[in-house]
Amino acid sequence: MTQTTEHSMAHHRQPAAGYKPRNFLWSVSNDSKVATITLNRPERKNPLTFESYAELRDLFRRLVYASDIKIVVVTGAGGNFCSGGDVHEIIGPLTKMAMPQLLEFTRMTGDLVKSMRGCPQPIIAAVDGICAGAGALMALASDFRLGTPQARTAFLFTRVGLAGCDMGACAMLPRMIGQGRASELLYTGRSMTAQEGQAWGFFNGLHEQGVLLDEAQKLARQLADGPTFAHGITKKMLHQEWNMGVDEAIESEAQAQAICMQTNDFRRAYEAFVAKQKPQFEGD
Repeated sequence: MTQTTEHSMAHHRQPAAGYKPRNFLWSVSNDSKVATITLNRPERKNPLTFESYAELRDLFRRLVYASDIKIVVVTGAGGNFCSGGDVHEIIGPLTKMAMPQLLEFTRMTGDLVKSMRGCPQPIIAAVDGICAGAGALMALASDFRLGTPQARTAFLFTRVGLAGCDMGACAMLPRMIGQGRASELLYTGRSMTAQEGQAWGFFNGLHEQGVLLDEAQKLARQLADGPTFAHGITKKMLHQEWNMGVDEAIESEAQAQAICMQTNDFRRAYEAFVAKQKPQFEGD
């Protein structure tokens, strides 16, 4: 890589810690490695609006080029995660729109999921209380989900007269919890209890409300101290291999791992092992 190319790449990568959101809260750890997004309309159970959908989509796209943020935690204020699209600010206006505007909206909501899957940072959803509609899809699009015993996750599109196939639900949910269970939730719109969610593999773990965010931050810190570049490759491969045969997947993983073997973190891990020390990863 030429010096000019390196400078050009560096120019595209920039810190995201100073980001100033308009529609949610954004806080960053002291070392700028862990960012926390808090959906912050607790009086309405944190519904999304046209503006917050678009801003979240743009933020996750921006994180592709972040030079500082390694892990993202997504949570909701006031004992709930997210109640989905705001009935008054989204559902009402949608009933009056023509097809081109409706398709523009549904593509935008799908782009939020694409941007969450496309950013290299692992995303941890800390889910308490209501997690419904688009909120359930944000949790589903995350890499980890931690819940509370009070968490209630509902793919309730059928309740408003729509299909269960929203924002990638029919592709992602069956892979997460199985076709039969996903079919039941998507057809009926009923809430999945936290206990079902854990037993079915939706939640990685359940924690009491008072410690949920602490546990999410603890996991985020553990991941942030790991090999950042390699984490990004793991996320990319988990996503890409959905559409591969086994032979193609094995070859892709051979190529990906060979790339990771060129990183300084791989060398650091070896040298630490030889010295009987714990490796200090720096993400390069």
